[in-house]
Amino acid sequence: MAEKICVAVRLRPPVSQSQSQDQDTSSATFWRVEDNRISLHKLHGTPIPGISYAFDYVFDETCSNAKVYELLTKDVIHAAVDGFNGTAFAYGQTSSGKTFTMNGSPNDPGIIHRAVNDVFRKIQMISDREFLIRVSYMEIYNEEINDLFAVENQKLQIHESLERGIFVAGLREEIVNNADQVIKLLESGEVNRHFGETNMNARSSRSHTIFRMVIESKGIDSRSSGDYSSSDAIRVSVLNLVDLAGSERIAKTGAGGVRLKEGKYINKSLMVLGNVINKLSNGAKQRAHIPYRDSKLTRILQTALGGNAKTSIICTLAPEEVHVEETKGTLLFASRAKRITNCAQVNEILTDAALLKRQQLEIEELRRKLQGSRSEVLEQEILKLRNDMLKYELEREKLEMELEEERKSHKEREQCIRDQQLKIENLSSLVSDGDRSSSQDSMKESPKDECNYRGDDFKTPCFKAAGNAFVAKRSNNSQLPHFSPLPDSFSNVADEDTWFKMNKGYIADLDLLQTTPARKVQSFPPQDITPDCSNDNYKEELQNLKRQLELAIKEKNELERKHEEEIQLNGRLMGEIAELKQELDVNNNLLETSKERYGSLEREFQLLKEERDSLQKSVSESSQKLTFVTDQKENILKDLNSEVQRRKDLEAEIKQFSVAFASRQRSLASIHGEFKSKMEKLRAENPVPLHKSLQY
Repeated sequence: MAEKICVAVRLRPPVSQSQSQDQDTSSATFWRVEDNRISLHKLHGTPIPGISYAFDYVFDETCSNAKVYELLTKDVIHAAVDGFNGTAFAYGQTSSGKTFTMNGSPNDPGIIHRAVNDVFRKIQMISDREFLIRVSYMEIYNEEINDLFAVENQKLQIHESLERGIFVAGLREEIVNNADQVIKLLESGEVNRHFGETNMNARSSRSHTIFRMVIESKGIDSRSSGDYSSSDAIRVSVLNLVDLAGSERIAKTGAGGVRLKEGKYINKSLMVLGNVINKLSNGAKQRAHIPYRDSKLTRILQTALGGNAKTSIICTLAPEEVHVEETKGTLLFASRAKRITNCAQVNEILTDAALLKRQQLEIEELRRKLQGSRSEVLEQEILKLRNDMLKYELEREKLEMELEEERKSHKEREQCIRDQQLKIENLSSLVSDGDRSSSQDSMKESPKDECNYRGDDFKTPCFKAAGNAFVAKRSNNSQLPHFSPLPDSFSNVADEDTWFKMNKGYIADLDLLQTTPARKVQSFPPQDITPDCSNDNYKEELQNLKRQLELAIKEKNELERKHEEEIQLNGRLMGEIAELKQELDVNNNLLETSKERYGSLEREFQLLKEERDSLQKSVSESSQKLTFVTDQKENILKDLNSEVQRRKDLEAEIKQFSVAFASRQRSLASIHGEFKSKMEKLRAENPVPLHKSLQY
C-alpha cells in the first residue's frame, strides 16, 4: 500500500534574544508557527507573501523530544517490530538541533533512546512470536564508512546481493537482549564519532551516523508447547535512525583546514540527498534516473528514500534572522520530501538468509527449558555463543568478499598477461618478417641481380601460417564498429569502490550517457618501390628498418620482463589466496569448536534434565506421603477439637448443675430450717394436743 513520507519541522529556541545594534529593525523578520503551518512574518506581524509551508506536524520552541517521538516516530518504530522497514532521520543546517532531537539529553532523551526502549517494551507485550535483535552503528566521515563499534573497521565498502539487499560489508553487529545493552553500545559508539568546533557550534557533528537495528521474529506454535512452527516465515525488518551532519556556509562557520575539508564532504552528500529527494518528488511517470550512487549516504538509504520502508523526516530550523536563507532551503527540502510515496510491506522470508533461522533452534529450546536451574549463567553462555557465531559469519562473509575481489583481480591480471603474450608473439612475427625482408634486400644488392626482377623473387607473406600474426595495416574493405565493445559481465555482487575506480572518480548522470563513438583508424598508403630507385635511398630505408627492428626487440624484451614480473606477482597473489583459505579453515575450525561447545552444553542440559526428573519424582512421592500424613493430622485435629469442645460443654453443664445443686441445697436448707423452727414453735404452743395426737 502506497503512503506518503511523514514530514515535520521543529523550530529550536533562539540562541540570543538581543538584536545587533547595526541591524535594520524595519526589515527584521521572524518565523511564526500556527497549527501545522509555519510562515515568515515581518517585525510588526505582517506575513510575507509566498513564504508559508504546511507539513504533517510543526513543532515550536517549547516542544519536547517526547512529543516529537509520540507524534512523528512512534508509529514507524511499532511498524518495524511488526516486520516493516523503518527510517527516521533529522535534516537541517548546522547548529539547528538535529543531534539534540536524535540523541537528546539526560532530562529529555532523544528519538534514538526512546525508540530503543519502545522496541523492547513492545516485544515484551508480544507473546506469540520469538524475537532476535542485532544492532550496528556506523558513520560516514569524508565519504568513508567507519564502524563506531569497532574502530579497527575503517573504510568499509557497500555491497549488494539478492538476499541481503544493500549492506555494508565488514560492519560489526551485536546481538542484544534488552535496552540497557543497546544504550551502553550507543555510548561507546559516540566516543568514536567525529566532532569539531566551529563559529556556529562548539560541538558540531562532522559526520553522518546511522544506527541500525535488524529485528527478526518467528511465530511460536502453541500446539507444540512453545516450539517454533516450521511452516511460518521469518520476518526481517531494518530500522535506521540517522543523525545527519548539518549543511554549513564557510563564511559563517569560519572553517579552515580539516574543518573546511569536512564541510565540503558534508555539503556534497547533502546536495546529493537533495537531488535524490527532488527527483523522487516528481512522481513515477516524470521520474528520471535517481542518482543514489553519487553518495554513500543515499546509497545506504536507497530503500528508505524511495522503496519498501516507512519513513519519517524531522527538519530542524534556526529561528535567527541571519539564517533565513538556510531555513528557506530546509523548508523547500521538506516540501519536496512530503510528495514522495513509498510502498511499505512486511518482509517475510523462507530461506536461510535470516540469522534467526541459521542459528540452531535447539539453543532457544535450551534457554526456555532451563528456567530455575542455572538459568542466568547459561543465559549468558548462550548469548555469548550466539555473538561468537555472528562474528564468525561476518568474518566468513568478509573473507568471501576478499576472495571474490582477489579472483577478479587475478582474472584481470591473467587477461593482461595473455594480451602481453599476444603482443610479444605479434612483435616476434614482425621481427621474423623484418629478417626475411633484410635477406631479400641483401639479395637485391648483389651485382648480378641488381636490375633484374623476376616474378618468383617476391612472394606475398602468408600471415595464416604464423597463427596469431600481427597485421600491420587495416584493409580498406574492413568496416569500423559503430560502438565500443561491452565489458565482461559482472558477478552478482557489485562493489561500490570498483564503480568509482572504473569511472576514475567521475560521477555521471546516466540520462546523458550515450554510446562511445568508434575511433577512426587512419591507414597509411604503401610506399611503391620501383626497380630503378637509387641504392642510397634504399640503404637509408634499410637503416630505418633496422632501427625500427632494434626498437621492436627492445620493446619485446621489456614486455618479456614485465611478463616475468606479472608471473611473480601472480605467484605471490596465489600465496596470499592460500593464506586466506588457511585463515578461512581456522575460522571454520573455530565454528566447529563452538558447535562442540554447544554439544557439551546440550549434554549437560540432558544430565540436568535427568537429575531434575529424578528430583521431581522423589518430590512427588514425598508430596503424596506428606498429603496423606496431613490428611490424617487434619482428621485427628478435627476429632481432638470435637472432644475438646465436648469436654468444654460438659464442664459448662457440670458448672451449671453445681450452681443449681448448690442453690437447691441452700433452698432446702432454708426450708428445713424454717420447717424445724415452725415445728419447734408448734411444739411450744401446743404441747398437749401434740401429746394427744401422739397418743392416738
